[in-house]
Amino acid sequence: MARLKAVFRCQECGHEEPKWAGQCASCGAWNTLVEEAVEVRSASPASSGARAPKPLTDFSSPAVPLSDVSGAEEKRLPVGLAEFDRLLGGGLVAGQVLLLAGPPGIGKSTLMLQIAQRLAAQGGGKVLYVTGEESPAQVSGRAKRLSVDGKSILLMAETDLAKIVAAVEEHAPTVIVLDSIQTVYHPELSGGPGTVGQVRVCAAELLRAAKRRGAVLFLLGHVTKDGGVAGPKVLEHLVDTVLQFDTERSGVLRILRADKNRFGPAHELGLFQMDERGLSGVADAASYFIEDPGAVTPGRAVSVALEGSRPILAEVQALVTPTRYPLPRRMATGLDLNRVLVLLAALEKHLHVRLETRDVYVSVAGGLRLRDP
Repeated sequence: MARLKAVFRCQECGHEEPKWAGQCASCGAWNTLVEEAVEVRSASPASSGARAPKPLTDFSSPAVPLSDVSGAEEKRLPVGLAEFDRLLGGGLVAGQVLLLAGPPGIGKSTLMLQIAQRLAAQGGGKVLYVTGEESPAQVSGRAKRLSVDGKSILLMAETDLAKIVAAVEEHAPTVIVLDSIQTVYHPELSGGPGTVGQVRVCAAELLRAAKRRGAVLFLLGHVTKDGGVAGPKVLEHLVDTVLQFDTERSGVLRILRADKNRFGPAHELGLFQMDERGLSGVADAASYFIEDPGAVTPGRAVSVALEGSRPILAEVQALVTPTRYPLPRRMATGLDLNRVLVLLAALEKHLHVRLETRDVYVSVAGGLRLRDP
């Protein structure tokens, strides 16, 4: 007879503690221990609730010499969205697993519907769209607003992992979209959807199902209050590509970054704008990040930043004011503060500009965060 026991599990690394603590003893993260109920079986240690469930998909092969393995030619499948294709290095690859994370309402589901529509229109096979957060009527209503033809898109509202894997076996889609990984649960695993154990096991099971058939798998994920991907860190290690969807300060542009990409360049950036027709790529970003380009104002300069392989014109604004405090303030928005401190030190050393009695505030216009070193 199984009984329930309360444990506190770190949402970053999965470490368990019998009682709550402010900092995880394993990974050192703060405020990540969450209470969970797990099953404890008294029959034997092997039958305890902590054991991993049996895999639903066979993903094993015998050991053979590497020279005997025939590697398939890497063929790219363009989506049709220029910004998205450039971000991935030319398009999707068969068997690629992508994790798309972003805050609520940013446009993840809209982007996935547009990608599913374009892939289905190209004759790339069936697209299985699994929703765990919305009803089929909600997804259908969004598709109609976006003028998405859903004849080749199979819609399924399900959170049971076993039923999702069975649908993949039955329909053999070439593209699978799961919205979102935090809503799916394994029926043989204790803990609710979204817990570290459930996310880890469900993601690994879906990865095996997709890799076995050479299907492209999109996993939509949530983000934490700090902007990182919610769930265990192993989720980012499992997938081939990690995409971060965010917005700049005014909320006009959507910024898509590739933090990891096994099939193309990493740290690429794509710009999109949202309107009644959905998301569309932005080719010229200068009009969004440069305020009044014809005006000449002290304290502002236009710089060229390289985000991945894309040059972006950005306006850098600076304000220097006297201070009455012994330690002047240094603040940077959109730039690395340490790099700003190095630049200020260079100004004092080579141009003999006295800044030890002045506060310095540096910002990038438009809310853009530059990573150009």
